[in-house]
Parts: sequence; structure tokens; C-alpha cells
Amino acid sequence: MDFKEIINSTDRYNFHSHTEFCDGHATMATMARAAVAAGMEHYGFTPHSPIPIASPCNMAAEKVDDFRTEFNRVRRLPELASCRFYIGMEVDYLGPQWGPASDYFKTLGLDYTIGSVHFIPTQEGEYVDVDGSHESFTRRLKERFRGDLEYIVDTFYAQSRAMLAAGGFDILGHFDKIGHNASHIVPGIEDSSFYRDLTDDYVDRIIASGVVVELNTKAYRRAGRFFPQPALLEHLVEGGVTILVNSDAHDPALIDAGRAEGYELLKKYGYGR
Repeated sequence: MDFKEIINSTDRYNFHSHTEFCDGHATMATMARAAVAAGMEHYGFTPHSPIPIASPCNMAAEKVDDFRTEFNRVRRLPELASCRFYIGMEVDYLGPQWGPASDYFKTLGLDYTIGSVHFIPTQEGEYVDVDGSHESFTRRLKERFRGDLEYIVDTFYAQSRAMLAAGGFDILGHFDKIGHNASHIVPGIEDSSFYRDLTDDYVDRIIASGVVVELNTKAYRRAGRFFPQPALLEHLVEGGVTILVNSDAHDPALIDAGRAEGYELLKKYGYGR
């Protein structure tokens, strides 16, 4: 897909959304109708991909065919003809054994994939979700990671670097969300030299890779937060990275949430002028 061509022609798009096939709160048809009502011209469905470990948030492998069948039904509904719909997945990276570059995803006929890190290995090597609520993050920090916040942050970015190097995805998803959760444990951690060294290095690698990056607006309405945070976004803009403004919608009412504010932030940095 030529995302640059699309975003140069319109801002009425959203390439990151979830439905009942994973942890979304509505059917695909309901989300599609809400997208059309919001004036979207391009809209992508990206369920959390199947993964080889138990997860209540990820689509089960046996549901993939149903997902594809429903997508093909919905995209042909006459009342939705004003919007072009795309089939994608948000693919979790779980190390060399599973991620966007895995052969499995090449067989699914997807229009595009989002590469994201939600799970990292504990000190014992068991993969645990570190992307959830602050409450679950705090609990897992204590129970699964021996209370070692620096280990979580460092490992998250190690996994992120490995995913970027492996490739196989079209859009890099919410790549600094770990900072949001970590900052609830240690306020100001994102301004520390420890954290900034990790993120500055990662942004340099993103720029060198040429991958498309999303400005994820999911948390803006609730927490006033974008992913990536403004300082990292400015660095990406300076590096000439193609940036999409995605709402990561799990609910029909949030399909366009925070996107206008995201565009204003990008304009502040001279993006799209």
C-alpha cells in the first residue's frame, strides 16, 4: 500500500482499529458504519493477531477465516460505498519465533500489517503482556518481573529493535507506550538519561529503516497523551518519516478521537506543509 499517496490526498482515514474479533467492543459492521458516519474515506481493520500463547486480547487462529469472510461481506455493503476498507492485522512480536516477519502472515492475503510489541519475556523467559492498564502493569511488575522496572523498559526496547530489524510489517504501532505505563511507577522516567538513550537510539533506527510510523491518538481523550510522545514525534518528522494519524479505535464512538489534535501537533512540527 502507498500510504503516502493516501495521506497526501486526504486526512479522512484510520488504519488501526479493533472489533469483536479481538478485544474491540463492537462488530465489524458497526465499526464500518461508524467510520462512514465519521466521514472516513479509507479505513482498516487490524485485529490483534493470533499468537502461540494464551491471550484474551488476541484473535484466535481458528477465527481468522471468519474474520476474512466478514470483512469481504462488510466491505461490499452498498451503504458503505463512500469508504474504502482494508484488511490488516496488528501483529505481535514475540521474538524470532513469532512476529510480523513470520511466514504465517504472508499466507493471509492482508493489505497491510502493523508491527507492535505488547508482550516481553520475564527474567525466566515467559512472555507477559505489559501493554494493559496501569493497574495490571503494576501488578505484573511485582508478580512477574521481580519489581524490576528498568528490566521491563530495557527489554521492551530490545524487543522493539529486534522487531524493526526483522521487518515484515508496514506500520510501526505505538512504539513508546511502555513509557506511559512506566511513568506511573516512576514519574519522570521518560526524561531520564536511561530512558532517553533507549528512545533516541530507537528513533534513529526507525528513521534509517524507512518504515511508516503511526501517531496513535487512542489515549489522548482519556490521558492527554500521544504515542509517540511529542519529543520523539518531532525527531521523526525531522528525519523525514511518513506518519499516519491512527486512533486505534476499539469502540465506534472513538474512531476519530484525538485525530484532529494529532494533526495540529504534526503541523506544529511542520509536517504536511
